[in-house]
Amino acid sequence: MRDNNFLDRLAGWVSLVEGWRRVLLTLAAGAVCTLALPPYNFPAVGFIGFPLFVWLLDGAAQDPGRSLLGRMAPAFATGWLFGFGYFVAGLWWLGAAMMVDAASFAIFIPLAVLGLPAILAVYFGLAAALARFVWTDSAYRIFALAGSLALFEYLREILFTGFPWNEIGVMAAPLPVLMQTTSLIGIHGLTLFAVIVFASPAVLADRCGRGTVLVTAAALLVLHVGYGVWRLETHPTELVENVRVRVVQPNILQSLKWDGREAERIFDRHLSLTRSDAVAASTGDASAAASEPATAAGPVDGEIRTLIVWPESAFPFLLTERPDAIARIAEVLQPGETLIAGAARLEGTDITTSRVYNSVYVIDDAGQIVDARDKTHLVPFGEYLPFQDLLEGFGLSQLAEMPGGFSAGTNRSPVPLQDAPSFLPLICYEIIFPSEISAGAPDTRPGFFVNDTNDAWYGDTPGPYQHLRLAELTSVAFGLPLVRSANTGISVVTDAYGRQLDGLALGATGTIETALPRASNATIYARWGNTPFWIAFLAIWMVPIVARLRMRALID
Repeated sequence: MRDNNFLDRLAGWVSLVEGWRRVLLTLAAGAVCTLALPPYNFPAVGFIGFPLFVWLLDGAAQDPGRSLLGRMAPAFATGWLFGFGYFVAGLWWLGAAMMVDAASFAIFIPLAVLGLPAILAVYFGLAAALARFVWTDSAYRIFALAGSLALFEYLREILFTGFPWNEIGVMAAPLPVLMQTTSLIGIHGLTLFAVIVFASPAVLADRCGRGTVLVTAAALLVLHVGYGVWRLETHPTELVENVRVRVVQPNILQSLKWDGREAERIFDRHLSLTRSDAVAASTGDASAAASEPATAAGPVDGEIRTLIVWPESAFPFLLTERPDAIARIAEVLQPGETLIAGAARLEGTDITTSRVYNSVYVIDDAGQIVDARDKTHLVPFGEYLPFQDLLEGFGLSQLAEMPGGFSAGTNRSPVPLQDAPSFLPLICYEIIFPSEISAGAPDTRPGFFVNDTNDAWYGDTPGPYQHLRLAELTSVAFGLPLVRSANTGISVVTDAYGRQLDGLALGATGTIETALPRASNATIYARWGNTPFWIAFLAIWMVPIVARLRMRALID
């Protein structure tokens, strides 16, 4: 029997609430969790949202006399409502992309703001239904919820092209010291442990298993923080000798980006920000930032290789069709400078009949395109239209202003550089798919990530902040520095542990320059991928299964 205290009464009321009050409470429980995400970064709300979720699932009892789907329905509905609240509150800014060309796309705002969250919430609904199959009255039900949510968050990354934006584990990593756990178990493992910790207050009103769950949650929290402190304290920032990076943030409005009348002005802005004499006058305080890592050895005497990074789709035209533009780049680049720039790449001669790729070009100081890589994971409805012939019949088109959309590349591999470490280009949201990245083998391990992106679609909303956090977590997971150029921000250079050497704020125009951080040794996640997560998942998932079997044995 439970003690007659406030927590008992609250848990009982939440589990028994019905009707519209239950709907609103479940939506609110999911929505409040988004305050733990960027730009708010207040993870304590997880200790509110997830205990409420547990108690609401307590009240989603299964009727043994109903069919399988009927027994799943209450838990699925609870999980779906929680997820819908979470994704609407966390992804409402997607509607801003539709306002760039409001005349064509404003009608689709409800699909972006409500339709996509409704689909993503299905993962949470299925996770809740699965958890209820091994649910008990003991505190061990927390492990069932953690395991099922982590499993379906993994599936959210890989199924139907994937969309792992704002995975639950992000809530537990607002600072570099709290990001380091991803180097061991990745973001899915962090989700697994985060749910246990966030949901643990729900078991304070329990008897069976309460001590074990609370001790486990406390231990996970201490290890999470302690490992982060230890890793940052024992691994100071190290810099690559004689290599610097210069990141350009041109801050071009999306409505102007493909306006032919603005093409020359946009190109001129990129060139002017690229010149070395523009760095001192830019928004970023590059000289100060470059000297911040006092424990690191800076570049030694000798020839300096400078890597200049432009954002995604930096050129407002097809570069290969503009030899005059290539000549101007050659004039601006000084000896020892290499340009890494996002660009549309045409495979053929006619844009209406040829394949077009969202690519990264590497251009040397003589103005020669020496290498290129194509984006392999495209954004559905943004860069290509699924079932194009069918959906175009309903008046739909992709947001990218490219006839027929972009084609997906087939080769994601590091790009070698002269007198500098190789880099792995991850264009736009490719960087939020760590399971697709291979960066652990010693013979092919790159020296850093380049994430060129264009978040101008989303204006001054949480979207760019969330994208940056996901990029940082991938960087830490693999132990590779992040060099990020975003058209309107947020551009940064971070070391292999997520510490920022320099950056430019959202909406700023300017250039930052700093030494290139050195990669760490390959992390456990880089070498083993999601294997540690699956081991932890099986260990956690077995606990509620054993508890369920013991309960049945006692009943029998």
